[in-house]
Amino acid sequence: MANEFLEPITEQTFYLNMGPQHPSTHGVLRLFLKLDGEYIVEADPIIGYGHRGHEKMAESHLYEQFLPNSSRMDYLAGLILNHGYVAAVEKMAGIEVPPRAEYIRVICAELNRISSHLLWFGTYVMDLGGFTPFLYCFDDRENILDILDRVSGSRLTYSYCLFGGVAKDVDDEFITATKQFVERLRSRWDDYHNLVTKNVIFIHRAKDVGVINRELALRFGCTGPILRAAGVPYDVRKAEPYSVYSELDFEIPTGTKGDALDRYMVRLQEMEQSLHIIEQALEGLPDGAIKAAVPHKVRPPRGDYYFAVESARGAVGFYIVSDGTSYPYRLKARVPSYGNLQVLTEVLPGTLVADTISILGSIDIVVPEVDR
Repeated sequence: MANEFLEPITEQTFYLNMGPQHPSTHGVLRLFLKLDGEYIVEADPIIGYGHRGHEKMAESHLYEQFLPNSSRMDYLAGLILNHGYVAAVEKMAGIEVPPRAEYIRVICAELNRISSHLLWFGTYVMDLGGFTPFLYCFDDRENILDILDRVSGSRLTYSYCLFGGVAKDVDDEFITATKQFVERLRSRWDDYHNLVTKNVIFIHRAKDVGVINRELALRFGCTGPILRAAGVPYDVRKAEPYSVYSELDFEIPTGTKGDALDRYMVRLQEMEQSLHIIEQALEGLPDGAIKAAVPHKVRPPRGDYYFAVESARGAVGFYIVSDGTSYPYRLKARVPSYGNLQVLTEVLPGTLVADTISILGSIDIVVPEVDR
């Protein structure tokens, strides 16, 4: 009888858990990988480890009480989600926002977008073994946090936008600090490109890696830099202009291949466009009130309402059903990280395990947004 240990091996695949507690998953995410040696055969993103029930909480909270929740979904671009939620309720209730407040919202939202992209930039490169750019990015990001802290009293989870306006007016010091930051970040581009963009190791880890083409991105409902890196110039700020974006001039950066390098370049170019938007908004900032007269309890009329904004990761939509009371009957948040994450099921198979870190990092998900 033949020894079973001498029989030829026919099955060479095995399973590997990446996460749920792993530095490069950027949150409590578990990637269940089926491997053939170093190559991925199947990939299954397993979510739900940090579910907090934001949408269910909305049903038992006043519209005003739910304000802090919005920025705790995508905590890196919380001010943009805060803006989106209040704008959705303002649309429902027919609240007119003063022009000055709209300009302030745009300035702060774009600062928040840059801070999110800077954190992504630093951590993405650190995932690939480069530590120095991380320090540069956080040095610049601290400037933004100081600026936003001055008006909002917060450095991460903002609740600065209120129904009808903003919580506090900006002063000359805020405007001066913002202008100085714009000049500071522009002076950094050469450093960033020399450290990262031209780095041959980075190029090999990102070029032609994790290609998400136009068809795949659209099929999974991807939005934001992922979709734009695939060559689709879709941005809610242009496609469905809100606030004062229709009055401002800016471009939508796009890529061609849809690989990790394209996604990197799109985000860097978006930061420059955000600086351009901030400059215009500061130049056109009108005088006047920062908040409209709003009832103590907002009671939108019965109906279904939807409002979308462009966050740092893509389109964020708030679908709210009102039954005429001061509590939402149903609130659904359409977040970009969910669809952007699921595309990994088709992108990862056939790639190396080492490239999983680069691909996942280039997508820039925020797990609390997925597990909202």
